[in-house]
Amino acid sequence: MKQIQLVRYGSPETTCECIDSNDLPPPAAGQINVAIRASAINPADLLIFEDRYPGPDALPAFVGIEGAGEVIAVGEGIDEYQVGDHVLSLGRANWAEQVCGDGNQFVKIPKELDWTSAAQLKANPPSAWLMLENYAKLEPGDWVIQNAANSAVGRHVIQGCKARGVKSINIVRRAELIPELEALGADVVVVDNGNEADNMVDTVRQRIGADAKVRLGIDAIAGEAMLRMADTLSTGAPIVNYGFLSGDPCMLHPTHTIVHGLSLHGFWLVGFFQSATRQQVVDMYTNVAQQFLDNELHVPVEAEYKLTDIASALEHANREGRNGKILLRM
Repeated sequence: MKQIQLVRYGSPETTCECIDSNDLPPPAAGQINVAIRASAINPADLLIFEDRYPGPDALPAFVGIEGAGEVIAVGEGIDEYQVGDHVLSLGRANWAEQVCGDGNQFVKIPKELDWTSAAQLKANPPSAWLMLENYAKLEPGDWVIQNAANSAVGRHVIQGCKARGVKSINIVRRAELIPELEALGADVVVVDNGNEADNMVDTVRQRIGADAKVRLGIDAIAGEAMLRMADTLSTGAPIVNYGFLSGDPCMLHPTHTIVHGLSLHGFWLVGFFQSATRQQVVDMYTNVAQQFLDNELHVPVEAEYKLTDIASALEHANREGRNGKILLRM
């Protein structure tokens, strides 16, 4: 079988190799073997390869945050799964034709969910769902502001706000994205290229009204982008930071925190897994999978690659100006 190994850190397209390994042996008691059918390339994968995000302890290492597939063998003592079941892999070495793990390393997903959607299920949709759910008491008519709104998480935030009756303000870097995100359900889309910060802040307030309540900020960039977002928030609002995109520290002025009572929270999906019960994890993915099936969630796919084309896939995933996810298909 083919697997992807991280062999060095650097520009993502230079970091990984596709190797040939033996097919998996029969699973041990309490384990299952899964044939991975599709995996999405996540921004966190790229940051790991650049050595800017928590990753393997040593190299070479098998990698791949996302992965969905089909059960091909079941070890003794496993009652939850049968051969042919479709599952989501919660491990972090999913860029492979086959993976093996304990039963609780997987979550069963509906067979009617296509592999394109299943490949994107693990990280981005639950991140958006948990950030909207856990940091502010949002009421219909409230506003949420986010940057990196064209990202997969950003698109899920837009759709999650729409489902809740909450309005979204979405910050992007390119004006050509505005019609697409508005068609997805974004209420307001504004451009912030870092050169006209005051105009972005003023534009937001002109669009939503001086008295509109912006109850939550969702930040993937940090740095000065966070400062500009903070200027749009209502008193007492939390900012949830989940991304490293600028490479700069999170930034807030004392005026934001002391006078306006803004608070900063970090979100990491791994932290949720560390504290959640098995049933909470299963319930969350059941909920998110159903949203895909109900067409409440959708993210476009720009291209698919084979594992043998991993360098091209990573170069494409790291390219600016993309308008869809990059998938690996096994």
